[in-house]
Amino acid sequence: MIAPGDPALRAALARIGAVWSTDIRRYSQEVKDLYDPLLARGPREGVQVRRDLRYGPHPRQVADVFEPGVTEAPIVVFVHGGAFVRGNKRTTDEIHDNVLYWFARQGFVGVNLEYRLAPESRYPGGAMDVAAALDWLSGNAARFGGDPSRIVLVGHSAGGTHVAGYVFDPRVGRFGLGVRAAVLISARLRADVLPENPNRDGVAAYFGSDPVELERASPIHYADRSRVPTMVVTAQFENPLLDVYGADFAARLQAARHPLARHRVAQDHNHMSVVAHFNSGEEWLGREILEFFDDADRFHRSR
Repeated sequence: MIAPGDPALRAALARIGAVWSTDIRRYSQEVKDLYDPLLARGPREGVQVRRDLRYGPHPRQVADVFEPGVTEAPIVVFVHGGAFVRGNKRTTDEIHDNVLYWFARQGFVGVNLEYRLAPESRYPGGAMDVAAALDWLSGNAARFGGDPSRIVLVGHSAGGTHVAGYVFDPRVGRFGLGVRAAVLISARLRADVLPENPNRDGVAAYFGSDPVELERASPIHYADRSRVPTMVVTAQFENPLLDVYGADFAARLQAARHPLARHRVAQDHNHMSVVAHFNSGEEWLGREILEFFDDADRFHRSR
């Protein structure tokens, strides 16, 4: 749901939406190029950023922390995508910093997480890196003005898979320990190597290619294993099948009477713009997520 703004941006996203799935690498880069100049002008006053803080021994086990300048603030941890084999917490100079700037401006401590990649780190390595980061954060949150009892997770694409693994997967075994809510944005919630999956090589590098193991490792089978409030977000113009898997996962949450299960579709957006638009002046999705976090807070306080 693109807010009123630059008509050229709206027109470009509409054009890309029509052809997104034909070449997702090309159009993902085009979306980044469209948003970077806009995000460079985005508000960031009062937010201090600490770069490349280590939460583990591997060079990729680092995080950037965005401090809003308050104390005892809730904490949002963002886990980027990259088809399990690529991607960085800063895929450009502006993306994904923009997500954490936006949340910091709403009073959150923002943590932009990097993690090990396949094939060096295979399933469930990504979710275990989320676990390691949360262990580190629980002991260091006060340094940044954060409240370690009020941590929420947001994952995009493969990062959403890793967040789902931390919250739901019995092989990870954390079941969302220490987390008050999770948001899965354009996440791969079923591991597949189908011909229509443009990232099937990345899935195979992380999960393997054995059909039985792929099914066993898919978050979609564990929607009833955790009671952490969970919101599923997909874009109108998604990577093939991610919208189907997201809707299925949300339906399974609801069937399991999962608390505060929600499903939202970001109209007019594609797999990249669904996160690239944060801090650009469009706030519909951000406000939906904040409302969800508030509801999750009330849920926990009522228990």
